Amino acid sequence: QVQLVESGGGLVQAGGSLRLSCEASTPIALISSMSWYRQAPGNRRELVASLSRDGSNYADSVKGRFAISRDKTKTAMYLQMNGLKPEDSGVYFCNVERPYYSPLWGRGTQVTVSS
Repeated sequence: QVQLVESGGGLVQAGGSLRLSCEASTPIALISSMSWYRQAPGNRRELVASLSRDGSNYADSVKGRFAISRDKTKTAMYLQMNGLKPEDSGVYFCNVERPYYSPLWGRGTQVTVSS
């Protein structure tokens, strides 16, 4: 069973930066998309950024501040987060979509931005 493991979360002051990483336990072939989602307490899980053959896509709230990237030599992706705001706080999950398979999810990494 392939697992996704996130890392890089933590506590940061508003205006600071964090870089999240997500790596698969084994290489994954035929990926349709790789994405980052986040969920704040009491809120629904929301898409933050995604990367597919069509390019990258960002939530309006993070455009210009966050950047998603991947390492194709291994199944890994990253989320560079700059200019963090308290409203960016939450648990960040990585997601991998593949044809004919159920979506893969990591367990999440906590990001807390203090004001």
